[in-house]
Amino acid sequence: MRGCGTVLLACTLLAACSGARENPRTAATSTGPGGGPKTAPSDNAGSGSAIDADPARLPTTREAALALIGKVIANPEDFGPGVVARTPYESGPDTWPVLGADCVWWQQPPGRGVLATLTRSVEMPATKDKGPLRLAAIMTVHRADDGARWEMAESLEETMRCPTQQLRQGEFIGGLDAKALARGEANQVNSDDSLMESGQYRSDELGGPHPYFWAQDRILRFTFAVTARGAKGWRSDEIDSIGIRAQSAMLIRLGDAITKRG
Repeated sequence: MRGCGTVLLACTLLAACSGARENPRTAATSTGPGGGPKTAPSDNAGSGSAIDADPARLPTTREAALALIGKVIANPEDFGPGVVARTPYESGPDTWPVLGADCVWWQQPPGRGVLATLTRSVEMPATKDKGPLRLAAIMTVHRADDGARWEMAESLEETMRCPTQQLRQGEFIGGLDAKALARGEANQVNSDDSLMESGQYRSDELGGPHPYFWAQDRILRFTFAVTARGAKGWRSDEIDSIGIRAQSAMLIRLGDAITKRG
């Protein structure tokens, strides 16, 4: 594991939180060992956040969290023209991808500290010059800000622990490089914490290596992320731009949903 000098955000967050949590960055399809992760119970919502949230507009029940996710999470149009829903389009709300000790992604039930989580899978269909671009949007609502902070810290730690990961049977990402920015660092003011990860994607179906992109942001108790798994003909800057477009749409909609009015 790298020293705290190169991963200050992860080390700080890991020291501040308790329990264990993994992040839902990918829609893995296999079923893994049972038992959901624990979560930190404390909450200090609104302290120095990028959004001046109205406490009355923050969901406190599963039903309210799912309703908010439905308003915020990216749809095919948010990724750009021509993007369509895949089948299945949405994950079940009771699934939580976890990166195992063997660096393979599994599905588990969410921990008690997660109010709701949802993944949407979309695709830019193949053309004569390019293969199909597989994309996903993920949003999770935690019961407390610390739960979302810990998810972000675990996300960065996972890249260091598993530079090569198996997404599902026959699909792998590797050569991963992650960058983390807290609010105020390097002019990052749009979210409370921001992570970006790039690497290479390989699959039995699409070959490779192809570019891979993942971005995740946290605001208060909310995390939202996008992934893009490249194919023939796709450049890294192209898939980065598509992912950032959808991520920005979620950021704007979350602000509209929870910011104080008037």
